[in-house]
Amino acid sequence: MFRNIYGLDLGTYEVKIYNKRKDKIVKEKNVIAMRDRKHVFSVGDDAYEMYEKAPENIHVVFPMNNGVIAHFNDMQYLLQYLLAKEPQGIGRANYVVAVPTDVTEVEKRAFYDLVFHSAAKAKSVQIVERGIADAIGLGLDIRSEQGIFIANFGGGTTELSVISSGGMVMNRLIQIGGMHFDEAIVNRVRHNRDFLIGRLTAENLCRRFGVFDEAADAELTVAGRSLINGVPQQKSIPIGIVRASIKEQLEECVRAIRSMIERTPPDVRRGILSTGIYITGGLANLKGLTTYLEETLHLPVITKQDPELCAVSGLRKIISDKNYRNLTYSMLDEDYRWLR
Repeated sequence: MFRNIYGLDLGTYEVKIYNKRKDKIVKEKNVIAMRDRKHVFSVGDDAYEMYEKAPENIHVVFPMNNGVIAHFNDMQYLLQYLLAKEPQGIGRANYVVAVPTDVTEVEKRAFYDLVFHSAAKAKSVQIVERGIADAIGLGLDIRSEQGIFIANFGGGTTELSVISSGGMVMNRLIQIGGMHFDEAIVNRVRHNRDFLIGRLTAENLCRRFGVFDEAADAELTVAGRSLINGVPQQKSIPIGIVRASIKEQLEECVRAIRSMIERTPPDVRRGILSTGIYITGGLANLKGLTTYLEETLHLPVITKQDPELCAVSGLRKIISDKNYRNLTYSMLDEDYRWLR
């Protein structure tokens, strides 16, 4: 029986796992609920259901922060829990892990150590840049394309990648993601309406209204707490407050995209300008985001169905097609390219 291979896309908000033996992709929230900050109470989707609802002795932890591992032991426990759901063959399996490029060597090494030194007892761990995995998951021929620009809008970060002739030309990790959109909505509602809402309520407002495609006078009634008298109540939140909060965050992303395109080598930039930019990640589903980016960047913006699965779909192709194997690296290799 052949040794199984797993593809791991460890996002700030969600973990996606590809199981080659079952040819199946699963995803689960990247969350752990701790009792008294010592004992694991629940993990994954179940833990996320407790977010902002748990009693005082239950602390909900997001092991990833800003695209990197913030709580190593918690992340290792969560990964072990998710892999245990695939009981056949997790021991001595091979792993391919998508990692952000624009982080420190120590942070990259943490992704490797997380899997290699886990209870799964990995046989080998290969890494690949998330931008490369995204491009392959989008169905692009990365070896022949003159210039590819991918913006991965995730839960905690936005990762910008420029790819040409099968390699990474430029990469930048911006500390803006879905969680920051939600926090911006919470803050603006508090300041403009003297009303406190939770982050999950803000997330619902963000997804309900989006950036475009809704009447300008739309509003949604949500539960929260008045900051004037401290009484729980319901209040209507107008679309304008939500849109202003979202666009404030998106403006910085747009500036970063423009800056990167301007700094891209001329031949590569010519390819990007002719094809446009691709967007992936969970926020690529945000209503009206494609229209907003096209109008502000004056470039075509392309995405695909289930954009949050692009990176793990790319890992699936890398694992299944030997022609892509040279895109992966072990941090134990002497010619590991980030150390050259």
